[in-house]
Amino acid sequence: MALFTAPTAFRAISKEDPDGKLIRQYDLSKFRTLFLAGERADPPTVEWAEQQLKVPVIDHWWQTETGWCIAGNPVGLGMLPVKHGSPTVPMPGYRVEVVDEASKPLPAGTMGSIVIKLPMPPGCLPTLWEQDERCKEAYFNEFPGYYKTSDAGYMDEDGYVFVMGRTDDIINVAGHRLSTGGMEEILAAHPDVAECAVLGIKDAIKGEVPCGFLVLKAGVTRSHAEIEKEIVALVREKLGPVAAFKLAITVGRLPKTRSGKILRGTIKKIADGDQWSMPATIEDPKVLEEIEGALKGRV
Repeated sequence: MALFTAPTAFRAISKEDPDGKLIRQYDLSKFRTLFLAGERADPPTVEWAEQQLKVPVIDHWWQTETGWCIAGNPVGLGMLPVKHGSPTVPMPGYRVEVVDEASKPLPAGTMGSIVIKLPMPPGCLPTLWEQDERCKEAYFNEFPGYYKTSDAGYMDEDGYVFVMGRTDDIINVAGHRLSTGGMEEILAAHPDVAECAVLGIKDAIKGEVPCGFLVLKAGVTRSHAEIEKEIVALVREKLGPVAAFKLAITVGRLPKTRSGKILRGTIKKIADGDQWSMPATIEDPKVLEEIEGALKGRV
């Protein structure tokens, strides 16, 4: 028996049942594998699921446009070692590379735009319905000879892919390109944090500065100010002062689509004071009012 779900589901479970007491009330002896997809699987969530379920937790990465897995761990053919934070390696048919703005391949461990060398394998999009030119503009023009995934990340020396977030989630802090996904890993590693989101907000001097939103685990009674202070110190320790991470805000919940994806773009517009509209896919519109309230006096 196996389960396929989004990491959001397990973050919600760990928030309400951090010690896994409810999990142990059920017979999982026939449960073989947990597969995660649909959004980035942060290492703390993967580790928690591994500890509670005692089975392999397999992340993989694909897109609607590709129709099937770009990078994954081929369990049925012989499972590769799991590296937390990575959906493992490109599948046959995909030549994945990480490039800079000039389409030049970057060395292992260097953050850049994740692209797929053409031609695309069978099963991927041939075009957009009656919009051939728009398809070229959206996916193929920016990096000639490549399909643009619009995801950012890096590959390690073993060829493992690390998808750190959408290219829009790479923020520029005083000339330094920083991954909000990497910061979210640090926030999520705090023992009191159930889930989080980091985004860049406007700053007159640095261009952008990161802001972290925290949802705490059930049963946490410590003061929010104390936890937020610890979070800021943790990011400074792991990334250094270059990250300019000084603002962590505790909220009751994060705005999400009905499929569980966090609406980072809308949160950013609220934080920046820009005009925004209610997303049609939002699960609960009232959450945005809560975000507005939490931001008052903080930004």
